[in-house]
Amino acid sequence: MSERVTVTEVGPRDGLQLIAQPVPTEAKIAWIKALHAAGLRDIEVGSFVSPRLVPQMADSAAVVAQALRIEGLTVYALAANLKGAMAAYAAGAHVIVIPLSASDRHSRANVNKGTLEHIAAIGDIIEWLRAQPRPVRVDCVTASAFGCSVAGTVPLKDVVAAAKALALAGADRITLADTVGYAHPALVQGTVRAVQDAVGPLLHKLHLHDTMGLGLANAVMGLQEGIREFDACMGGLGGCPFAPGASGNIVTEDLVFMLESMGCATHVDLPALLAARAAIAPHLPAGALRGGVPVAGIPSTYRPASGCMH
Repeated sequence: MSERVTVTEVGPRDGLQLIAQPVPTEAKIAWIKALHAAGLRDIEVGSFVSPRLVPQMADSAAVVAQALRIEGLTVYALAANLKGAMAAYAAGAHVIVIPLSASDRHSRANVNKGTLEHIAAIGDIIEWLRAQPRPVRVDCVTASAFGCSVAGTVPLKDVVAAAKALALAGADRITLADTVGYAHPALVQGTVRAVQDAVGPLLHKLHLHDTMGLGLANAVMGLQEGIREFDACMGGLGGCPFAPGASGNIVTEDLVFMLESMGCATHVDLPALLAARAAIAPHLPAGALRGGVPVAGIPSTYRPASGCMH
């Protein structure tokens, strides 16, 4: 039996947030439908943040509303404060993603609050969500867990403390995020082990960037340490508007190829995933989409663990 690994596509949120030209809502929905048709069942479709700061996400409520109509899709939305969480909840998101930076300086740049101050605010957000009639899953992200472009090295004790604070605040799941892509496999191993020691099975996922070209190597180390969920972005789009130097996420197409080739079943159809690029490419700057598999093509030796190969 192949082991199941979940790939969460974050392109419609993390991938598009730095694209200056607004992408029409209809195009975002067409892309989400194409991603779903390829087998992706977990998609982060938008974020409820200030449209002045991130104008590309101004239509997130409309995107969530239409994404909810796609059968079998778990709809994720990011929110950084209570106002955003209220809006994400009202829109109907199944999973609300809340980031907390382990780097105090990045936290101030990202949400205008230090890490400790933001922990208190997240506690209030989760308390409010738990009081609502519709259950919603709360995924909390320990951002800048492997380094920060503003502060440099982030001490491991700060990462562990942030994860423990999120657990105490009531997070359903915790993600470690390499927000700027400075991680390497040994750092991933040490950090994952330390956070697992602190919060146990609450640590579910890694969110990796490919700034230094080590994103997939870091994913393999995560696998070896028991991680079975990964964020990724079609074509390696993405980056953080409040973390200078952050480049794109790990490439969904390359991650799926690697995982399936290694015997990890993602249940994503790689040819259909490659075809889904056509839904968003016309709305992006030339050359924005990258990736090894899309350039080289799927080799004849590819034997997907989940049998998805139409």
